[in-house]
Amino acid sequence: MPETLTLQLINHTTTSDAWAYITGLALRSSNRRIILDSTGQPYYPANPPRILQPIPVDCAIPLGPPGNITTLTLPQIAGGRIWFSVHKKLTFLLNPGGPGGGAALVEPSVLNPSDPNASVDFSFCEFTLNDAQLFANISYVDFVPRLPISLTLQRMSGEVQHVSGMAPDGLERVAEGLRAQTRRDGKPWDKLVVVSKEDGRPLRALAPTHGGAVGASFEGYFEPLVEKAWESRETGSLLRINTQAGPGVVGGKVEGDQMVIGGEKFSRPTTADILGCNSGPFTTGPSPTRNAIIPRLAAAFQRGCICDVEEHPSHPETFYKCESTNHYCRIVHECNLDGKGYAFAYDDVQPDGGEDQSGKVNAGDPKVFIVAVGGAGAYVGDRLPY
Repeated sequence: MPETLTLQLINHTTTSDAWAYITGLALRSSNRRIILDSTGQPYYPANPPRILQPIPVDCAIPLGPPGNITTLTLPQIAGGRIWFSVHKKLTFLLNPGGPGGGAALVEPSVLNPSDPNASVDFSFCEFTLNDAQLFANISYVDFVPRLPISLTLQRMSGEVQHVSGMAPDGLERVAEGLRAQTRRDGKPWDKLVVVSKEDGRPLRALAPTHGGAVGASFEGYFEPLVEKAWESRETGSLLRINTQAGPGVVGGKVEGDQMVIGGEKFSRPTTADILGCNSGPFTTGPSPTRNAIIPRLAAAFQRGCICDVEEHPSHPETFYKCESTNHYCRIVHECNLDGKGYAFAYDDVQPDGGEDQSGKVNAGDPKVFIVAVGGAGAYVGDRLPY
Protein backbone atom coordinates (compact mmCIF):
# COMPACT_ATOMS: atom_id res chain seq x y z
CA MET A 1 0.00 0.00 0.00
CA PRO A 2 1.27 3.49 -0.83
CA GLU A 3 1.45 6.17 1.86
CA THR A 4 -1.04 8.31 -0.07
CA LEU A 5 -3.97 7.86 -2.45
CA THR A 6 -5.49 10.03 -5.17
CA LEU A 7 -8.88 11.35 -4.08
CA GLN A 8 -11.31 12.95 -6.51
CA LEU A 9 -14.30 14.93 -5.27
CA ILE A 10 -17.10 15.52 -7.79
CA ASN A 11 -19.65 18.29 -7.37
CA HIS A 12 -22.96 16.77 -8.50
CA THR A 13 -25.03 19.40 -6.70
CA THR A 14 -26.70 22.33 -8.44
CA THR A 15 -24.60 25.03 -6.75
CA SER A 16 -21.04 26.34 -6.63
CA ASP A 17 -21.51 27.05 -2.93
CA ALA A 18 -20.32 23.56 -2.03
CA TRP A 19 -17.41 22.53 0.17
CA ALA A 20 -15.68 19.39 1.44
CA TYR A 21 -13.89 18.80 4.74
CA ILE A 22 -11.59 15.86 5.51
CA THR A 23 -10.93 14.79 9.10
CA GLY A 24 -9.45 11.82 10.93
CA LEU A 25 -6.38 10.51 12.73
CA ALA A 26 -3.01 10.66 10.98
CA LEU A 27 -1.60 7.13 11.04
CA ARG A 28 1.91 8.27 10.09
CA SER A 29 1.98 11.13 12.60
CA SER A 30 1.39 9.50 16.00
CA ASN A 31 -2.36 9.24 15.37
CA ARG A 32 -2.73 12.97 15.84
CA ARG A 33 -5.87 14.73 14.72
CA ILE A 34 -5.56 15.71 11.08
CA ILE A 35 -7.67 18.07 8.98
CA LEU A 36 -6.93 18.97 5.39
CA ASP A 37 -6.92 22.72 4.77
CA SER A 38 -8.72 24.46 1.93
CA THR A 39 -5.88 23.63 -0.47
CA GLY A 40 -5.85 19.94 0.52
CA GLN A 41 -2.70 20.13 2.63
CA PRO A 42 -2.51 18.32 6.00
CA TYR A 43 -3.04 20.44 9.08
CA TYR A 44 -2.45 19.17 12.61
CA PRO A 45 -4.26 21.40 15.12
CA ALA A 46 -2.37 22.09 18.33
CA ASN A 47 -3.97 21.83 21.74
CA PRO A 48 -6.09 24.95 22.30
CA PRO A 49 -6.00 26.76 25.67
CA ARG A 50 -9.76 26.40 26.19
CA ILE A 51 -12.68 24.35 24.91
CA LEU A 52 -14.68 25.19 21.78
CA GLN A 53 -11.97 27.18 20.04
CA PRO A 54 -12.13 27.92 16.30
CA ILE A 55 -9.72 26.23 13.91
CA PRO A 56 -7.15 28.89 12.95
CA VAL A 57 -6.98 27.87 9.27
CA ASP A 58 -9.62 27.54 6.56
CA CYS A 59 -10.49 23.85 6.20
CA ALA A 60 -13.33 24.22 3.69
CA ILE A 61 -12.22 22.76 0.36
CA PRO A 62 -14.18 24.49 -2.44
CA LEU A 63 -15.74 22.04 -4.89
CA GLY A 64 -16.18 24.54 -7.69
CA PRO A 65 -19.13 24.66 -10.10
CA PRO A 66 -21.50 21.74 -10.73
CA GLY A 67 -19.68 18.96 -12.56
CA ASN A 68 -16.25 20.05 -11.36
CA ILE A 69 -13.71 17.44 -10.19
CA THR A 70 -11.32 18.41 -7.39
CA THR A 71 -8.26 16.18 -7.13
CA LEU A 72 -6.44 15.83 -3.80
CA THR A 73 -3.81 13.60 -2.20
CA LEU A 74 -5.19 11.62 0.71
CA PRO A 75 -2.68 10.61 3.42
CA GLN A 76 -3.09 7.50 5.54
CA ILE A 77 -5.95 8.24 7.95
CA ALA A 78 -7.92 6.14 10.44
CA GLY A 79 -11.48 6.95 11.44
CA GLY A 80 -11.68 9.37 8.56
CA ARG A 81 -14.67 11.30 7.34
CA ILE A 82 -15.24 13.27 4.17
CA TRP A 83 -17.86 15.89 4.99
CA PHE A 84 -19.83 18.02 2.53
CA SER A 85 -21.99 21.09 2.91
CA VAL A 86 -23.81 23.42 0.55
CA HIS A 87 -24.87 27.07 0.87
CA LYS A 88 -23.24 27.36 4.32
CA LYS A 89 -19.84 26.27 5.54
CA LEU A 90 -19.56 23.85 8.43
CA THR A 91 -18.12 24.90 11.77
CA PHE A 92 -15.58 22.61 13.42
CA LEU A 93 -14.21 23.50 16.86
CA LEU A 94 -11.26 22.36 18.95
CA ASN A 95 -11.00 21.11 22.51
CA PRO A 96 -7.80 20.36 24.43
CA GLY A 97 -6.63 16.83 25.15
CA GLY A 98 -6.84 15.17 21.77
CA PRO A 99 -5.06 12.04 20.49
CA GLY A 100 -1.31 11.97 20.01
CA GLY A 101 -0.81 15.17 21.99
CA GLY A 102 -2.87 17.27 19.60
CA ALA A 103 -6.35 18.76 19.77
CA ALA A 104 -9.72 17.04 20.03
CA LEU A 105 -12.19 17.87 17.30
CA VAL A 106 -15.77 18.95 17.99
CA GLU A 107 -17.68 17.70 14.96
CA PRO A 108 -21.06 18.88 13.67
CA SER A 109 -23.99 17.39 15.57
CA VAL A 110 -27.46 16.59 14.29
CA LEU A 111 -28.77 16.08 17.83
CA ASN A 112 -27.91 19.41 19.47
CA PRO A 113 -30.25 22.21 18.36
CA SER A 114 -27.74 24.81 19.62
CA ASP A 115 -24.94 23.38 17.46
CA PRO A 116 -23.79 26.01 14.91
CA ASN A 117 -24.36 23.44 12.16
CA ALA A 118 -27.92 22.51 13.16
CA SER A 119 -29.47 24.25 10.15
CA VAL A 120 -26.69 23.44 7.67
CA ASP A 121 -27.29 21.01 4.81
CA PHE A 122 -24.42 18.55 5.29
CA SER A 123 -23.48 14.89 4.96
CA PHE A 124 -20.45 12.65 5.28
CA CYS A 125 -18.98 9.30 4.32
CA GLU A 126 -16.49 7.29 6.38
CA PHE A 127 -13.12 5.82 5.42
CA THR A 128 -9.85 4.38 6.67
CA LEU A 129 -6.70 4.29 4.57
CA ASN A 130 -3.91 2.26 6.14
CA ASP A 131 -1.08 -0.11 5.19
CA ALA A 132 -3.58 -2.90 4.46
CA GLN A 133 -6.36 -1.26 2.44
CA LEU A 134 -8.76 1.54 1.74
CA PHE A 135 -12.13 0.86 3.35
CA ALA A 136 -14.95 3.36 2.87
CA ASN A 137 -18.72 3.34 3.25
CA ILE A 138 -21.83 5.49 3.08
CA SER A 139 -23.24 5.77 6.60
CA TYR A 140 -26.87 6.28 7.60
CA VAL A 141 -26.34 4.96 11.12
CA ASP A 142 -27.07 8.40 12.59
CA PHE A 143 -29.16 10.12 9.91
CA VAL A 144 -30.10 10.39 6.25
CA PRO A 145 -28.89 13.72 4.84
CA ARG A 146 -30.39 15.84 2.12
CA LEU A 147 -27.02 15.72 0.32
CA PRO A 148 -26.52 12.25 -1.24
CA ILE A 149 -23.06 10.73 -1.59
CA SER A 150 -21.80 8.03 -3.95
CA LEU A 151 -18.48 6.16 -3.84
CA THR A 152 -16.32 4.74 -6.61
CA LEU A 153 -13.02 2.93 -6.16
CA GLN A 154 -10.73 2.13 -9.06
CA ARG A 155 -8.18 -0.58 -8.22
CA MET A 156 -4.71 -1.05 -9.68
CA SER A 157 -6.08 -4.25 -11.23
CA GLY A 158 -8.58 -2.19 -13.23
CA GLU A 159 -11.60 -3.41 -11.27
CA VAL A 160 -14.11 -0.72 -10.33
CA GLN A 161 -16.25 -0.85 -7.20
CA HIS A 162 -19.20 1.48 -6.91
CA VAL A 163 -21.85 2.38 -4.35
CA SER A 164 -24.63 4.47 -5.87
CA GLY A 165 -26.14 6.29 -2.90
CA MET A 166 -29.41 8.13 -3.35
CA ALA A 167 -30.83 10.30 -6.11
CA PRO A 168 -31.20 14.05 -5.42
CA ASP A 169 -34.72 13.48 -4.01
CA GLY A 170 -33.62 10.57 -1.83
CA LEU A 171 -34.33 12.28 1.48
CA GLU A 172 -37.81 13.31 0.32
CA ARG A 173 -38.50 9.67 -0.52
CA VAL A 174 -37.22 8.57 2.88
CA ALA A 175 -39.39 11.17 4.59
CA GLU A 176 -42.49 10.01 2.74
CA GLY A 177 -41.68 6.39 3.56
CA LEU A 178 -41.38 7.20 7.27
CA ARG A 179 -44.64 9.15 7.24
CA ALA A 180 -46.40 6.31 5.42
CA GLN A 181 -45.17 3.84 8.03
CA THR A 182 -46.59 6.03 10.79
CA ARG A 183 -49.94 6.02 9.02
CA ARG A 184 -49.78 2.20 9.01
CA ASP A 185 -48.67 1.43 12.55
CA GLY A 186 -49.05 4.68 14.52
CA LYS A 187 -45.42 4.67 15.64
CA PRO A 188 -43.46 7.95 15.59
CA TRP A 189 -41.43 7.27 12.44
CA ASP A 190 -42.62 10.58 11.01
CA LYS A 191 -41.07 12.51 13.91
CA LEU A 192 -37.65 11.37 12.76
CA VAL A 193 -37.93 13.79 9.82
CA VAL A 194 -36.23 17.09 10.65
CA VAL A 195 -37.67 19.92 8.57
CA SER A 196 -35.62 22.96 7.62
CA LYS A 197 -36.87 26.18 9.16
CA GLU A 198 -35.54 28.05 6.14
CA ASP A 199 -37.31 26.30 3.26
CA GLY A 200 -39.82 23.95 4.95
CA ARG A 201 -38.34 20.89 3.25
CA PRO A 202 -36.83 17.84 4.97
CA LEU A 203 -33.27 18.64 6.05
CA ARG A 204 -32.44 15.18 7.40
CA ALA A 205 -34.06 12.08 8.88
CA LEU A 206 -32.67 10.79 12.16
CA ALA A 207 -32.18 7.11 12.90
CA PRO A 208 -34.60 5.80 15.56
CA THR A 209 -31.61 5.34 17.88
CA HIS A 210 -31.69 9.14 18.19
CA GLY A 211 -35.46 9.46 18.35
CA GLY A 212 -35.28 10.97 21.82
CA ALA A 213 -33.77 14.14 20.33
CA VAL A 214 -36.99 14.82 18.41
CA GLY A 215 -39.58 13.36 20.78
CA ALA A 216 -39.87 10.03 18.95
CA SER A 217 -39.98 7.30 21.59
CA PHE A 218 -39.81 3.70 20.43
CA GLU A 219 -39.84 2.27 23.93
CA GLY A 220 -41.38 -1.21 23.88
CA TYR A 221 -41.38 -1.40 20.08
CA PHE A 222 -39.28 -4.56 19.65
CA GLU A 223 -40.49 -6.35 22.77
CA PRO A 224 -43.26 -8.30 20.94
CA LEU A 225 -40.67 -9.60 18.48
CA VAL A 226 -38.37 -10.58 21.35
CA GLU A 227 -41.24 -12.42 23.08
CA LYS A 228 -42.06 -14.25 19.86
CA ALA A 229 -38.40 -15.22 19.40
CA TRP A 230 -38.27 -16.67 22.90
CA GLU A 231 -41.59 -18.50 22.51
CA SER A 232 -40.62 -20.02 19.17
CA ARG A 233 -37.37 -21.41 20.54
CA GLU A 234 -39.14 -22.79 23.61
CA THR A 235 -41.45 -24.80 21.35
CA GLY A 236 -38.60 -26.36 19.41
CA SER A 237 -37.99 -23.99 16.51
CA LEU A 238 -34.34 -24.20 15.52
CA LEU A 239 -31.88 -21.34 15.73
CA ARG A 240 -28.41 -21.52 14.24
CA ILE A 241 -25.84 -18.76 14.07
CA ASN A 242 -23.02 -18.99 11.58
CA THR A 243 -20.29 -17.14 13.42
CA GLN A 244 -18.26 -17.02 10.19
CA ALA A 245 -15.26 -17.56 12.46
CA GLY A 246 -13.52 -20.36 14.33
CA PRO A 247 -16.61 -21.64 16.23
CA GLY A 248 -18.45 -22.21 12.94
CA VAL A 249 -22.22 -22.72 13.10
CA VAL A 250 -23.56 -22.81 16.66
CA GLY A 251 -27.05 -23.77 17.80
CA GLY A 252 -29.38 -21.86 20.08
CA LYS A 253 -32.23 -22.73 22.42
CA VAL A 254 -34.15 -21.14 25.28
CA GLU A 255 -33.34 -22.18 28.82
CA GLY A 256 -35.56 -20.36 31.29
CA ASP A 257 -35.31 -16.67 30.57
CA GLN A 258 -32.01 -17.01 28.71
CA MET A 259 -31.32 -17.85 25.11
CA VAL A 260 -28.23 -20.05 25.03
CA ILE A 261 -26.30 -19.89 21.76
CA GLY A 262 -23.01 -21.71 21.37
CA GLY A 263 -22.78 -22.01 25.14
CA GLU A 264 -23.19 -18.25 25.60
CA LYS A 265 -26.20 -16.94 27.53
CA PHE A 266 -28.17 -14.00 26.15
CA SER A 267 -30.86 -12.18 28.11
CA ARG A 268 -33.88 -10.65 26.39
CA PRO A 269 -32.84 -7.46 24.59
CA THR A 270 -34.85 -4.28 24.96
CA THR A 271 -35.75 -2.00 22.09
CA ALA A 272 -32.86 0.29 23.06
CA ASP A 273 -30.48 -2.69 22.99
CA ILE A 274 -31.63 -3.69 19.52
CA LEU A 275 -31.50 -0.18 18.06
CA GLY A 276 -28.08 0.58 19.49
CA CYS A 277 -26.59 -2.92 19.02
CA ASN A 278 -24.09 -2.31 21.84
CA SER A 279 -25.89 -2.70 25.18
CA GLY A 280 -27.57 -5.42 27.22
CA PRO A 281 -26.97 -8.84 25.62
CA PHE A 282 -25.14 -7.18 22.73
CA THR A 283 -22.31 -5.88 24.90
CA THR A 284 -19.05 -7.39 23.68
CA GLY A 285 -16.49 -8.87 26.07
CA PRO A 286 -13.58 -11.31 26.33
CA SER A 287 -15.31 -14.29 24.66
CA PRO A 288 -14.49 -14.54 20.92
CA THR A 289 -17.49 -16.82 20.41
CA ARG A 290 -19.88 -14.35 22.01
CA ASN A 291 -18.35 -11.46 20.10
CA ALA A 292 -18.91 -13.34 16.84
CA ILE A 293 -22.53 -14.18 17.71
CA ILE A 294 -23.51 -10.64 18.74
CA PRO A 295 -23.41 -8.92 15.32
CA ARG A 296 -25.38 -11.72 13.66
CA LEU A 297 -27.96 -11.94 16.43
CA ALA A 298 -28.38 -8.16 16.62
CA ALA A 299 -28.79 -7.96 12.84
CA ALA A 300 -31.47 -10.67 12.91
CA PHE A 301 -33.50 -8.60 15.39
CA GLN A 302 -32.96 -5.31 13.50
CA ARG A 303 -34.05 -6.90 10.24
CA GLY A 304 -37.05 -8.60 11.86
CA CYS A 305 -36.10 -12.06 10.61
CA ILE A 306 -35.07 -13.65 13.91
CA CYS A 307 -38.25 -15.77 14.05
CA ASP A 308 -38.73 -16.55 10.38
CA VAL A 309 -35.34 -18.00 9.49
CA GLU A 310 -33.44 -20.81 11.19
CA GLU A 311 -29.88 -19.88 10.22
CA HIS A 312 -28.38 -16.42 10.46
CA PRO A 313 -27.07 -14.39 8.76
CA SER A 314 -29.86 -14.83 6.26
CA HIS A 315 -30.31 -13.42 2.78
CA PRO A 316 -31.76 -9.96 1.98
CA GLU A 317 -35.06 -11.35 0.71
CA THR A 318 -35.82 -12.32 4.34
CA PHE A 319 -35.23 -8.81 5.73
CA TYR A 320 -37.87 -6.34 7.01
CA LYS A 321 -40.87 -8.58 6.27
CA CYS A 322 -42.61 -8.40 9.67
CA GLU A 323 -44.16 -5.34 11.27
CA SER A 324 -41.79 -5.41 14.26
CA THR A 325 -38.76 -4.50 12.22
CA ASN A 326 -36.59 -1.42 11.85
CA HIS A 327 -38.56 0.37 9.17
CA TYR A 328 -36.01 3.20 9.05
CA CYS A 329 -33.47 0.64 7.79
CA ARG A 330 -35.97 -0.85 5.36
CA ILE A 331 -36.79 2.55 3.88
CA VAL A 332 -33.14 3.61 3.70
CA HIS A 333 -32.25 0.54 1.66
CA GLU A 334 -35.29 0.98 -0.57
CA CYS A 335 -34.32 4.58 -1.34
CA ASN A 336 -30.70 3.85 -2.27
CA LEU A 337 -30.40 3.27 -5.99
CA ASP A 338 -28.53 0.00 -5.47
CA GLY A 339 -30.10 -0.81 -2.10
CA LYS A 340 -26.80 -0.40 -0.24
CA GLY A 341 -25.78 1.71 2.75
CA TYR A 342 -25.03 1.30 6.46
CA ALA A 343 -28.42 1.78 8.12
CA PHE A 344 -27.46 0.28 11.50
CA ALA A 345 -24.24 -0.68 13.25
CA TYR A 346 -24.09 -4.28 11.98
CA ASP A 347 -25.47 -3.74 8.50
CA ASP A 348 -22.34 -5.34 7.07
CA VAL A 349 -23.49 -8.74 8.40
CA GLN A 350 -24.22 -11.04 5.45
CA PRO A 351 -24.20 -14.79 4.74
CA ASP A 352 -21.08 -16.34 3.26
CA GLY A 353 -21.04 -15.41 -0.40
CA GLY A 354 -24.04 -13.11 0.09
CA GLU A 355 -24.51 -9.69 -1.43
CA ASP A 356 -23.13 -6.82 0.63
CA GLN A 357 -25.76 -4.48 2.07
CA SER A 358 -23.49 -1.98 3.78
CA GLY A 359 -22.51 0.35 0.96
CA LYS A 360 -18.76 -0.20 1.16
CA VAL A 361 -15.82 -0.14 -1.19
CA ASN A 362 -12.53 -1.69 -0.11
CA ALA A 363 -9.32 -2.97 -1.64
CA GLY A 364 -5.66 -3.49 -0.83
CA ASP A 365 -4.62 -2.01 -4.20
CA PRO A 366 -6.59 1.26 -4.53
CA LYS A 367 -5.66 3.54 -7.41
CA VAL A 368 -8.26 6.33 -7.33
CA PHE A 369 -10.97 6.97 -4.76
CA ILE A 370 -13.87 9.02 -6.15
CA VAL A 371 -16.54 10.60 -3.94
CA ALA A 372 -19.43 12.41 -5.60
CA VAL A 373 -21.92 14.58 -3.73
CA GLY A 374 -25.38 15.78 -4.73
CA GLY A 375 -26.87 12.76 -6.46
CA ALA A 376 -27.25 14.34 -9.89
CA GLY A 377 -24.78 11.91 -11.40
CA ALA A 378 -25.80 8.90 -9.33
CA TYR A 379 -25.98 5.65 -11.24
CA VAL A 380 -26.00 1.90 -10.70
CA GLY A 381 -23.10 -0.02 -12.18
CA ASP A 382 -19.39 -0.66 -12.15
CA ARG A 383 -18.01 1.96 -14.52
CA LEU A 384 -16.14 5.14 -13.75
CA PRO A 385 -18.49 8.15 -13.36
CA TYR A 386 -16.72 10.26 -15.97
